[in-house]
Amino acid sequence: MSLPPAPARLLGADGQPLLGRYAGQTGQIDWTGLAPPFAHGALWRRLHHKRWHYVALCTERVFCGVAIVDLGWTSTAFAYAFDRNDGDMLANFSADGRLGRRGRVADHSGGASYFASAKGRIALEPSGAGSFSLSVACDHLEIDAAFGPPNAPLLLAVGAVAGGAVHSTQKSSGMPLTGEVRTWREEYDLAGGVASFDYSNGLLARNTAWRWASAHTLDMGFNLQAGYFGANENALWLDGQVHALAPARFLYDAKDPLSTWHIFTEDDLLELHFTPEGARRDNRKKLVAATRFLQPVGAFTGWVRGTPDEPKRIVTQMMGVTEDHRSRW
Repeated sequence: MSLPPAPARLLGADGQPLLGRYAGQTGQIDWTGLAPPFAHGALWRRLHHKRWHYVALCTERVFCGVAIVDLGWTSTAFAYAFDRNDGDMLANFSADGRLGRRGRVADHSGGASYFASAKGRIALEPSGAGSFSLSVACDHLEIDAAFGPPNAPLLLAVGAVAGGAVHSTQKSSGMPLTGEVRTWREEYDLAGGVASFDYSNGLLARNTAWRWASAHTLDMGFNLQAGYFGANENALWLDGQVHALAPARFLYDAKDPLSTWHIFTEDDLLELHFTPEGARRDNRKKLVAATRFLQPVGAFTGWVRGTPDEPKRIVTQMMGVTEDHRSRW
């Protein structure tokens, strides 16, 4: 399905969100002008407003995931580096911001996001024409990377969410990558690799859960989600175009999450098997919040196609992630 161009703003003149899927980048995201039935008071918005900026960096040797999350009342961040040759998680940084002293997540996908604590710092900054620089400095891990611009339009998805109000997300296709990852063991050259990002901004329910899958090369990529946002963000990038996909099914053994995952969409445009090679886990329970986070890193094999009458395009050992995430936030 061909997607219409992204609007400059996500709210219409009547205060209603412009629900749907689009191709391209939107402007500043501001939910204060929402009209009923999506409107809420300032305190409710403060507590329910969630934003995150996630970046994946992938080469033949190393995979890195980096995220900055603004929870509305505090912030958190993580960064990890996974060696693909021996399945070793070389670094796994995680830190929370102080109450009232939040990391900054941009108000649109082309902006700058930052996090700093006594444990480390992360800076994701635009460098013009859809490109970015990423800097990470923490115990056992340093990253200096540059990536972009994408060779296909961003996906913009806007949708209502049960228990919350409305959510939006921008996903990128694969982008050319350069730079370096430095760990306690060795250094990794990122030249010739692929980067992608996930920017999300919305008013979510206190309890939110999802399963997610994402992987990219410079020519092909996909983003799949099942959970709080339905099929809104399901998309395939192929031949420089972004295609909307139907609801996705995630089949795997929750008791053995490092076993094979089977993922497919209901429109017969994608069927994949994912073989995990390792995983980042984070299970925390605090007085007012809790999270159960599992992000396996591994390879996808299967097929995709842009329309039901096109021949299947084979996917072979495409590196990426899946995720099973539950939060009370």
